Amino acid sequence: MSNEIEIGRGKRGRRAFSFDDVAVVPSRRTRDPKDVSTGWQIDAYHFDLPIMAAPMDSVMSPATAVALGNHGGLGVLDLEGLWTRYESPEPLLAEIRALPADEATRRMQEIYAEPIRSELITQRLKEIRAAGVTVAGALSPQRIQEHYQTVLDAGVDLFVIRGTTVSAEHVSSNAEPLNLKRFIYELDVPVVVGGAASYTAALHLMRTGAAGVLVGFGGGAAHTTRVGLGIHAPMATAVSDVAAARRDYLDESGGRYVHVIADGGVGHSGDIVRAIACGADAVMLGAALARASEAPGQGWHWGPEAHHSQLPRGERVEVGTAGTLEEILFGPGRRADGTTNLVGALRRAMATTGYSDLKEFQRVEVVVSPYQPR
Repeated sequence: MSNEIEIGRGKRGRRAFSFDDVAVVPSRRTRDPKDVSTGWQIDAYHFDLPIMAAPMDSVMSPATAVALGNHGGLGVLDLEGLWTRYESPEPLLAEIRALPADEATRRMQEIYAEPIRSELITQRLKEIRAAGVTVAGALSPQRIQEHYQTVLDAGVDLFVIRGTTVSAEHVSSNAEPLNLKRFIYELDVPVVVGGAASYTAALHLMRTGAAGVLVGFGGGAAHTTRVGLGIHAPMATAVSDVAAARRDYLDESGGRYVHVIADGGVGHSGDIVRAIACGADAVMLGAALARASEAPGQGWHWGPEAHHSQLPRGERVEVGTAGTLEEILFGPGRRADGTTNLVGALRRAMATTGYSDLKEFQRVEVVVSPYQPR
């Protein structure tokens, strides 16, 4: 049966689903949540939690990257953010939080116009390394050529190339585009790259040698990409499509496994469950971690799209504070809205459906649910 819908006589579209559209189904077996493993590994690096923090100034500072690493996750620092532009960014973070809504975008554009300083990239990454956790930093494709050597020299363990969308075939008549395949081949560290939102785009990124692919396009809480550009990728379908690319690339490459990381639209514990059920190995969280009392945004959340100098495609949003980072990850939960005890919820969902680890849980039965749970 075709999954296409006729939009009009001259256009058809494929039906796609968000995380809210799907649900997992219990099976004949249940388990004790204490017997469930939430660990995963990318390249040589093992993590107890399938959680990467989004490289956003409202979510990650060197201190919160260390805290998440100590809890078993992976903090990714935005190497184009305030921490690499200013020696002391705390006053500017406070100013951004306090800005009136009608002034926020313009003032943030001014604040982020300050040049990135190579010595601060080195300093921030060394602060994280000194704490003994895995070091990860993110650059956009446009900044790679300028700063990648500084990042490598500082001793990064995982390199993240993150943009609204990243392709393996960027065409430009104005500048020499980044050759991802050659760039990744020449690096000595694993690279996670994205976003990608389709089977074909993800397959091409996997062929560059990337260790992981970020899945998503403008679906986060602070994005306005759908409004500004008219582009959107419902996440349940996007993750499933990219997981299919991973399966086919595994055969094509003779056994090379590329990790799929859901990045966008993963704001609550149920979204994490459904992301992995649709085929993700891990999730990248923004708003969910911005709700931690230790987060630099202090209840406010924004990404790099919010201060783009020419075409902002995001905004500063108030997400509130749900608890400490530990409470958000492990509880105890004080509310029933899926914002605290994220890991406990994932464990319970896996146990309720009878699965003992994340790879097994990717095989759970999924249904399209005829209601909106929130």
